[in-house]
Amino acid sequence: MTPIPLLDAAAQLPEAWSSRVFARFGGARLKLVRMDDTAYPEEVHNDDEGLLVLDGVMVLRVHGDTVHVRAGELCVIPAGTPHSVEAGSRGTLLILDT
Repeated sequence: MTPIPLLDAAAQLPEAWSSRVFARFGGARLKLVRMDDTAYPEEVHNDDEGLLVLDGVMVLRVHGDTVHVRAGELCVIPAGTPHSVEAGSRGTLLILDT
Protein backbone atom coordinates (compact mmCIF):
# COMPACT_ATOMS: atom_id res chain seq x y z
CA MET A 1 0.00 0.00 0.00
CA THR A 2 1.43 3.34 -1.11
CA PRO A 3 0.12 6.66 0.22
CA ILE A 4 -1.25 9.04 -2.42
CA PRO A 5 -0.07 12.66 -2.06
CA LEU A 6 -3.44 14.21 -2.96
CA LEU A 7 -2.33 17.86 -3.18
CA ASP A 8 0.49 16.92 -5.55
CA ALA A 9 -1.87 14.73 -7.58
CA ALA A 10 -4.38 17.58 -7.90
CA ALA A 11 -1.67 19.95 -9.11
CA GLN A 12 -0.91 17.51 -11.92
CA LEU A 13 -4.50 17.21 -13.19
CA PRO A 14 -4.64 18.40 -16.82
CA GLU A 15 -7.37 20.99 -16.28
CA ALA A 16 -9.47 22.48 -13.53
CA TRP A 17 -12.83 20.88 -12.71
CA SER A 18 -11.76 17.67 -14.43
CA SER A 19 -12.11 15.03 -11.72
CA ARG A 20 -10.14 11.81 -11.44
CA VAL A 21 -11.20 8.78 -9.42
CA PHE A 22 -8.36 7.85 -7.04
CA ALA A 23 -10.06 5.11 -5.04
CA ARG A 24 -13.24 3.05 -4.71
CA PHE A 25 -14.78 1.79 -1.50
CA GLY A 26 -17.66 -0.60 -2.08
CA GLY A 27 -20.04 1.48 -4.19
CA ALA A 28 -18.41 4.80 -3.31
CA ARG A 29 -15.82 6.75 -5.27
CA LEU A 30 -13.17 9.16 -4.05
CA LYS A 31 -12.52 11.82 -6.72
CA LEU A 32 -10.02 14.65 -6.76
CA VAL A 33 -10.60 18.05 -8.39
CA ARG A 34 -8.46 21.14 -8.82
CA MET A 35 -10.45 24.38 -8.48
CA ASP A 36 -9.09 27.44 -10.32
CA ASP A 37 -11.24 30.47 -9.41
CA THR A 38 -13.78 29.74 -12.19
CA ALA A 39 -17.38 28.80 -11.49
CA TYR A 40 -18.86 25.32 -11.99
CA PRO A 41 -22.47 25.16 -13.24
CA GLU A 42 -25.44 23.97 -11.24
CA GLU A 43 -25.97 20.22 -11.05
CA VAL A 44 -28.17 17.70 -9.24
CA HIS A 45 -27.29 14.13 -8.25
CA ASN A 46 -29.42 11.07 -7.51
CA ASP A 47 -27.30 10.25 -4.44
CA ASP A 48 -25.75 12.23 -1.59
CA GLU A 49 -22.40 13.84 -2.38
CA GLY A 50 -19.63 14.74 0.08
CA LEU A 51 -17.44 17.74 -0.75
CA LEU A 52 -14.26 17.97 1.33
CA VAL A 53 -11.95 20.93 0.74
CA LEU A 54 -8.33 19.84 1.25
CA ASP A 55 -6.83 23.28 0.67
CA GLY A 56 -8.15 26.67 -0.41
CA VAL A 57 -11.84 27.59 -0.34
CA MET A 58 -14.96 26.53 -2.24
CA VAL A 59 -17.78 29.06 -2.62
CA LEU A 60 -20.80 26.77 -2.76
CA ARG A 61 -24.32 27.86 -3.72
CA VAL A 62 -27.18 25.74 -2.35
CA HIS A 63 -30.86 26.79 -2.34
CA GLY A 64 -29.85 30.37 -3.12
CA ASP A 65 -27.52 30.56 -0.12
CA THR A 66 -23.76 30.97 -0.42
CA VAL A 67 -21.55 28.88 1.85
CA HIS A 68 -17.76 29.24 2.08
CA VAL A 69 -16.28 25.79 2.64
CA ARG A 70 -12.67 26.06 3.81
CA ALA A 71 -9.75 23.66 4.08
CA GLY A 72 -10.58 20.79 6.39
CA GLU A 73 -14.34 21.32 6.09
CA LEU A 74 -16.85 18.84 4.66
CA CYS A 75 -20.20 19.72 3.13
CA VAL A 76 -22.69 16.92 2.39
CA ILE A 77 -25.15 17.71 -0.40
CA PRO A 78 -28.33 15.61 -0.10
CA ALA A 79 -29.57 13.75 -3.17
CA GLY A 80 -31.79 15.87 -5.41
CA THR A 81 -30.36 19.20 -4.18
CA PRO A 82 -29.34 21.65 -6.91
CA HIS A 83 -25.94 23.16 -6.18
CA SER A 84 -23.18 25.06 -7.97
CA VAL A 85 -19.75 26.45 -7.27
CA GLU A 86 -19.23 30.19 -7.59
CA ALA A 87 -16.25 32.01 -9.07
CA GLY A 88 -13.49 32.56 -6.52
CA SER A 89 -13.26 28.90 -5.55
CA ARG A 90 -9.67 27.70 -5.59
CA GLY A 91 -7.59 24.86 -4.20
CA THR A 92 -8.17 21.13 -3.97
CA LEU A 93 -11.52 19.41 -3.58
CA LEU A 94 -12.13 15.79 -2.66
CA ILE A 95 -15.52 14.45 -3.81
CA LEU A 96 -17.11 11.37 -2.24
CA ASP A 97 -19.98 9.93 -4.26
CA THR A 98 -21.52 6.76 -5.64
